[in-house]
This record gives sequence, structure tokens and C-alpha cells, in this order.
Amino acid sequence: MPPAATAAEMMLPRKRVDYQPWYVLAVILALTWLWVGDSATWLTLTVAGLAMGMLLFIMASGLTMVFGLMGVMNFGHGAFITVGAYAATLVLLRLGDWLQADAIGLNAAALGLALLAAVAVTAALGWVYERLIIRPVYGNALMQILITFGAATVLQELVTAIWGAELIPLTRPAAFDGAWVLGDAVIEKFRVLCAAAGLLVFVAMMLILHGTRIGLLVRAGVANGEMVQALGYRVRTLFVGVSVAGAALAGMGGVLWGLYRQELTTSIGASSLVSILIVIIIGGMGSVGGCFLASLLVALASNYVGFLAPKAALLSEVGLMLVVLAWRPRGLYPLTH
Repeated sequence: MPPAATAAEMMLPRKRVDYQPWYVLAVILALTWLWVGDSATWLTLTVAGLAMGMLLFIMASGLTMVFGLMGVMNFGHGAFITVGAYAATLVLLRLGDWLQADAIGLNAAALGLALLAAVAVTAALGWVYERLIIRPVYGNALMQILITFGAATVLQELVTAIWGAELIPLTRPAAFDGAWVLGDAVIEKFRVLCAAAGLLVFVAMMLILHGTRIGLLVRAGVANGEMVQALGYRVRTLFVGVSVAGAALAGMGGVLWGLYRQELTTSIGASSLVSILIVIIIGGMGSVGGCFLASLLVALASNYVGFLAPKAALLSEVGLMLVVLAWRPRGLYPLTH
């Protein structure tokens, strides 16, 4: 007869892993490969979609964490993207020689310093933003929408007043510019770098959320914030930390998104916000894993539809959202509460 503890463990239900949303991604990849017909073209479109998806994930992941823990839909999130991109541009413009040098070390150093500047500036902005803008309106959804939208407008106008409304061309680091040619397929180096960066951010987030005490408290705070508070932990401190992390991720995404497009305007954050919100809704409000998969689906669908039916490209994201919500009204991987 097995020990009591072993018997009890055997009686515990195992958490079922839901793979169905990933099957959707596999089906989309297979069907588009058949539809496109040319493997080289399909590979080029797929790599571009993966890179774009990873950038969307970096920008959206911070906002979905903020919503999951704090219940705040921050319409000012796009302003963090803009501020981060411009903070990095200050560095990139001064390190032009490093960017163009025929040395991967200098190229990587310039990009690293730009990312560091963006993360530092937006993290500080996120701390101030939580204390002055978000904290007074916890629990009031209407006021959250109004005040965060107003704050985003103010921040964007401040950026415009400082930098002007003119488009700023951005130069990619020389080592990460250009492309690899694989047969008839053309794979841009910077897109591969973006895909790798997004995957690294996802892995780091999952390790922190599921392998550290801070991550445990964050997940517990999402599930039952009142219980965490009753156990003596400072949920408000978690709120501040998540706000800072979310803003920093948005700033990082803004840098890479600007370099991806090779141009920078004051509308870079606002123009990305709709896609970010669609990603969060499709993935499941507050779900990091759902946000990751939704980012891939949105970006790949946009790329494939843009190639196969250009006139329908603008409707691809909304159409995908409607289909997913008809199937799963709470998103692909909704939170359990």
C-alpha cells in the first residue's frame, strides 16, 4: 500500500496543457505555405512576420502584465514606446561612427547603450506615471481610460515640442544590416535579431514569473491580490514594480521598432497601440503566454494577407480578433479569475 502522501499526490488532478491555440498557428503556417506556393517567398514572409511578432510582444507584454496585476488598461502605453525610441535616438545620433564601424563589438555597444538609455528613461517615467497618474484612479475604469489617454496626449505633445514633427531617419548597426540569401529567400539580419530579442524577453519573463519569489508574488497578486495583502506582502510595491517593468519593455520595443522601420516619428507609439491592444485581447487579458502567441498570429496574418490580398491587409488584425473571440470569447489563454 503506498504511503499517504504518495496516495494523495496521485489523487491530485494534473493541470491539462491546452495546445489547441498552437495548433491554430501550425495550421496557418501550413495553409499559407500551400497558398503562397513558393517556399522561398513563404520563408521570407514568415521570418518577417516572426520578427514583427516578437517586436509586438516586447511592446505588448508590459501592458498585459499591468492589466493582469493592476486591472488598469493604460492607454498611455504608446507614449512609453515613443519616449523610449527618442531617448535611444539621442544615443544613436551621437554614436554614428560606432554604428557604421566595421566592427561588431562597436555596433553591439552602440545598440546596447541605446537600449539601456531607453529602458532607464522609460522605467523612471513609469515610476512617476504610476504614482501621479494611475494610483489615484485604481478601481475606476472610466477615469483610467480618460486620464491615461490624456496623459499620453500630453507626453506626445511634449516630445513633438522638443524634437519637432519631422521624420528622423534611423541607421541600423552595420553588422546587423543587410541580409542573408538562402537560395531565392532573402532573410534580413535585423529581423532575425528582433526575433531573437523577443524570444529572449519571453523566456526571461517566464523564468521570472514561474521560477522566482517575485514572480510567485506577482502571479498570486493577479489571482487574489487581497489574499497576498492579508499575508503581509505589499501589493502596492508590486504594482510599482510591474509599472516600471512594463514601461521599460515598451521603451525597449520602441527602439527596436524604430530601427525595424528605419525611421522615427512622434506617432510611432500611438500608431502601434491599436495592434498592441488587439494582441492583448486575442491572447487573453493579462496572460503573458497568450500575448506571446497572439503577437505571432497577428504579425504573421498581417504579413501573409498583405502579400496574398493587399486590399484586405488593413482588416487582417481585426478579422483575426473577431474569429478568435467567436471561438474563445475570453481570448486564447485567459486568466482563471
